[in-house]
Amino acid sequence: KAAVRRMPSVAGEIEAVIERARFDAGLTVDETLLRPLRDDPGLRSKSATSPARQADPTLDQSSANHPVSATMTLSEAYEQYLTDPTHSWSARTREAFETSRRMAVAVIGAETPVMTLSRAHCRDYIEVLRSLPRNATKRFPKLTPRQASDRAREAGEHEVISAANVNVYLGNLSSFLNWAVNEELLVRNPARGLRLHDETAKKDKRFPFSPEQLRTIFNAPLYRGCVDGERGYATPGMERPRNARFWVPLIGLHTGMRLNEICQLDTTDICPIEGIQCIVVSEASKIGSIDKILKTGASQRIIPLHQNLLEGGLLQYVDEQRRAGKTKLFEEIDPGTKGIRAVAFSKWFTQFLRACGAYRERTCYHSFRHNFRDELRAARIDHDIAMALGGWTAGTGGRGGASENYGFGHQVQALKGAVDALKFTDISAKKLFAT
Repeated sequence: KAAVRRMPSVAGEIEAVIERARFDAGLTVDETLLRPLRDDPGLRSKSATSPARQADPTLDQSSANHPVSATMTLSEAYEQYLTDPTHSWSARTREAFETSRRMAVAVIGAETPVMTLSRAHCRDYIEVLRSLPRNATKRFPKLTPRQASDRAREAGEHEVISAANVNVYLGNLSSFLNWAVNEELLVRNPARGLRLHDETAKKDKRFPFSPEQLRTIFNAPLYRGCVDGERGYATPGMERPRNARFWVPLIGLHTGMRLNEICQLDTTDICPIEGIQCIVVSEASKIGSIDKILKTGASQRIIPLHQNLLEGGLLQYVDEQRRAGKTKLFEEIDPGTKGIRAVAFSKWFTQFLRACGAYRERTCYHSFRHNFRDELRAARIDHDIAMALGGWTAGTGGRGGASENYGFGHQVQALKGAVDALKFTDISAKKLFAT
């Protein structure tokens, strides 16, 4: 009789163990079985441990020991994550996580209990993202991400977000779930290790500009004579404007600087160091700017000015901006609502490439950085100096690693010698700067 009476209870415990294993595997589960009732106290003493608890001590930990997490929704948990004061995020990073939050909440469901998040939720999230059209919120403002994804899949849409973008969303979701585990809202991170295979090799994501493209860019009316430096930049004329549109591409080619590093320069960031005119790439400011941000610690660096920029009159332009009382070197570039000047300039530069006939797939402003790296290779510049000039992280394997933390870095004279060795034979500096 005792065995027969105990059989349903033990069977329930076994079912709960199996359901927990299904939950951990990301399969569909009956949530009620994850929290089995204990309604027969006569079957065991208060100190007795059930077979299910011996097998998995976390079975009903979420509901019994953490009643708050048992009722907390995904939306509520994500809000706590974003407002956690221990985060030291930049404005740009915070915006990226906010974008990921909106996507995750929209796809998985705002009211989904955070403790029930499983591998199945994450797999479903990937499936939605894989077919999500580019600029879906602008193209289909009345559709949810799932609806937009379903529509694109049914229509055979090819213009979907890249695998790299999908992986950014997944990485940000995983960071949130790791935080949830640390806060004891989850037992484990169900998104751990999930990543969409990216068929595009990293080196093929962006190409350098070809010699033909470089000649087309720097033979455009903006550089040879245009109507004006504003709306008439693409129309041949007599004006030779010296503004941000003229200088930012040239600086990008000759320094390898990232677009926002150039757009956010202060007028004091071009200055002599040990008698050599340099660009100082730094978040620090001599005149109180608070909008400068760098991608990595390695991004902070000194770049001696190439002779082409000196002969082209960059120092004179800098001096004019200082005399005009300007704080920013390119103050005319709109910082936008988020204070990132590169956004507005990048949009204009794409229009410029199309207008002058230099637009090609997988080339954009960042291609100048690839051209700069190729120039360093062509000049056989020492690897460590090349990494320092470009602000590239040396990495932990092979060259670089722990040794990078020793010494004072490269002398400015050595950096200047490397820059002076760069030829940039695909453009004609004499024609470029002729008045």
